[in-house]
Formats: sequence, structure tokens, C-alpha cells
Amino acid sequence: MQRIRELDERYVASTYRRQPLTLVKGRGMFVEDIHGKSYLDFVGGIAVCSLGHCHPALTKAISAQAKKLMHVSNLYYIQQQAELAALLSHVVPKGINKFFFCNSGAEAIEGAFKLAIKHTRRQRIIAMQGSFHGRTAATVGATWKSSYREPFEAIIPKIFDFVPFDDLAAVERTMGEQTAAVIVEPVQGEGGVNVPSDDYLPGLQKLCDEHGVLLICDEVQTGMGRTGKWFACEHWGIEPDELTMAKALGGGFPIGCLGAGAEVMGSFTPGDHASTFGGNPLACAAAKAVIETMQKLKLPQRAAKIGEYFKTRLNELANKHGCVREVRGLGLMLAMELSTKQIADAALEKARERGFLVNCTADRVLRFVPPLIIERKHIDRLIETLDEIFSEVEK
Repeated sequence: MQRIRELDERYVASTYRRQPLTLVKGRGMFVEDIHGKSYLDFVGGIAVCSLGHCHPALTKAISAQAKKLMHVSNLYYIQQQAELAALLSHVVPKGINKFFFCNSGAEAIEGAFKLAIKHTRRQRIIAMQGSFHGRTAATVGATWKSSYREPFEAIIPKIFDFVPFDDLAAVERTMGEQTAAVIVEPVQGEGGVNVPSDDYLPGLQKLCDEHGVLLICDEVQTGMGRTGKWFACEHWGIEPDELTMAKALGGGFPIGCLGAGAEVMGSFTPGDHASTFGGNPLACAAAKAVIETMQKLKLPQRAAKIGEYFKTRLNELANKHGCVREVRGLGLMLAMELSTKQIADAALEKARERGFLVNCTADRVLRFVPPLIIERKHIDRLIETLDEIFSEVEK
């Protein structure tokens, strides 16, 4: 562990605050560190490993494709890409039927911005306070946290108007003749797993339709079954003009995707947008295996059911411990807001020491985005451990 840490500090860019842990192996809900210690993983690569670690169907698909063809170029037709697009068309919200493939969520959102501006011939985009959309120049410009944006103001496009999340009146006041799109996470992830009121997203779609503005749903974290539906916007019956996805789409293999209806996507013509590695055979083979396995195991439906159980157990802790302010979320995208950052940090460290990986966001929010294959026994073990930890930190 010490050698790896020294190599990392010497040769790797210091852009991450790492926990003192080197993970080397995984299977299902469990990961193992370099010393052989096992952990129950409630982070899942930050909502990425929805099938769990090293699922046989995914590793088989990647291995088989790697032996045949890993990369060519989008100068040619790619069988796996075309088949993946057809497969996706059956699980995305109604109206989304054309896809552009890339390598990450940030790339998918960059593409969504370009498409919105090209299609509407307008220049401004409304984003939400509390949002997180990525770290590239345009996506960090649409991300609310000032510490992410301010050091890089020189390269950020000055096209974004921020409004409070879950506030329709603020959106309506901000919309103007140059508004091309509104981008929203149906459930805010990095912002603290914030779920909007029931009338918010339907009202947002209505406003966009009335003003000829495109609605972009950023489902990079919420998509692919995470919240108990294939895509979170389906909880509110939303049919976005553009849809972005990544993270769980490849189950751990990098792939991103922008989806839109044929009319909107038709605004892109050859040369408008591209990605060298986007939609390569290996990535698409992985994503196909993920979707097919999720369909076979009915993982979105499973996430809804076991997510309710998980939320109930978290609420038991909230009723017992004063340090728990609120429990919120949908499906297996859940959060527990604690009273202070110090308690959240202590809970994170103590959980790790006892063999549980949990994520903290928005300073004091414990975020739970485990693989969708999680079982009740795994949840019960975490709840028992958190119960012990909260009793300790409250003394």
C-alpha cells in the first residue's frame, strides 16, 4: 500500500482526495483491498457498477469482443454500435430514438449543448443551483459549485443562467428569446440526492414546450435502473427532448451516450460532432451485455422494490439517532443527511474500518448508490453497523 501511495503521489496528478485504500479485486457486492480485506460496496464506482463487480455476462462480453475487434473508427459502420442503439431505443423514454455515442457523461452533455444550440439557433442554457454536469469547460460551466467553476472562468462559455432547483417560477422568469435549453438532473446527485416536488418536472416540460426550448434530462447518474425506472424522468412521465447517459451504461467500462428524437438529432450533420473512441466495438459490446442482463434480471423493478426496503431501514436510524437530519432518494439512489460534516466524515471512516464503502457528498450527506444486485442481508449489515457508529459519535 505504501509503495502504491508513493508512486501515485510522485507520478499521478493530484486531482483526487483519496481514501487510504487500494482495491484490487471485486465480485458482486464485494471488493477486496491489497491486503486481502473485504468490503461491502455501497458506492459501486459512484453509481457505475450496477451489475456488481465482474459480473460474468459483462466480463464474458468484453473478453469475447476484445479477441475479435476493439477499435476501428466511425468512418465505418460498426455492428455493435448499431445493435446497441436499437437495444437502447426499447428502454429510453418515448420520443428518444437516435443516439450519439461517446466516452463519458461530460462528453454526452457537451454534445447535448451543441445539439440544442444548433437545433434552436439560440445561445443560452438554463441550469440549476446544486447541479453537477461534469468537469469539461462547458459542463463545469453548467455545474453550480463555484469552487469547480471559478478557477477556470477564462475558458468557460458565458452562456449559463442558474436558477434554484425545484422552482418553476424562477425558470419562467429566466427564459428569454435566446434560451436554447434547460438542463436538469431529475434527481440531483452530487448536490445531495435532492428529489423535486411532483409538479416540478412536468411543469418544466410544459414551460419548455411553450417557449420552444429544449428540455435536457441529465441521467448520467440517475439512469439505467438506478431509481427504480430505466430513467428517473419516467417517475414523472417526462419525455425529454434530449437525454444523456453514461456511468452504469457500460457497467464499469467507459461509454457515454446522447439520445434525442429524430427531428432534434437531425440538426447534427456530418462534421458537426464526433468522438474518436465513441461507440467503439468493445464499449458497445459491454453496454449491450449490461442492458440485456438488466432486462433478464429485471433490475430496474428490483431497484424499486429493494430500494423501498433500504429507505425504510435508513428511516429507522433517523428515528433513533438525532444526528440524522433526513433520509431521501428514489430506488437505490438514497441519501442520509447528517447534522454536521464532522459526523459525516467520522461515519465514513468508521464504516470503512468495519468493511463498508460509503460515499459522502454535499459535505454531510451519506450517499448510497450500490450495485442493483444488492440483497436485504447486505442492507441489514450496513444498518447494524451505522447504528453502532451513530451511537458512538453521539456520545
